Amino acid sequence: MGMLFYGAGRLPIRLDDRVLAHLKAVATAKMRRGEGFLISWTDAAEVGHGRSSVWVHPYTDLHYKFDGNTPPTLDPAILEELNVESIQARGIELADATLAHSPRHR
Repeated sequence: MGMLFYGAGRLPIRLDDRVLAHLKAVATAKMRRGEGFLISWTDAAEVGHGRSSVWVHPYTDLHYKFDGNTPPTLDPAILEELNVESIQARGIELADATLAHSPRHR
C-alpha cells in the first residue's frame, strides 16, 4: 500500500501501489497539459467514514510514496478509464481508499 500526499498540508491518501502508479501517470500527463481535475474516494474507517475529494491542478503539491521497490506494470485500459473519468464533472472516483479489491480498477 502506497500513499499519495496532497497539498502543502500533506493530506495522506492510502492507495494500492498499482492504483497509485496508474493515478500518477494520468495526473502527471494532465498537469503537464495544464489541466485540473477532481479525485474522490471513500474514507477508511480509521479516519472516519465518509467521502473525500481534492481538486488537483498544475500547481498542486503531490508526493507519491510507493510501498514496493518495483514499479507496477501499467494497464492501458485502466489508464484510459481514469483519463476519461478525469475529464468528466465527477472526476476520478476511486472505488474505496485502498482499491485493493476493486475489479473496476484492477
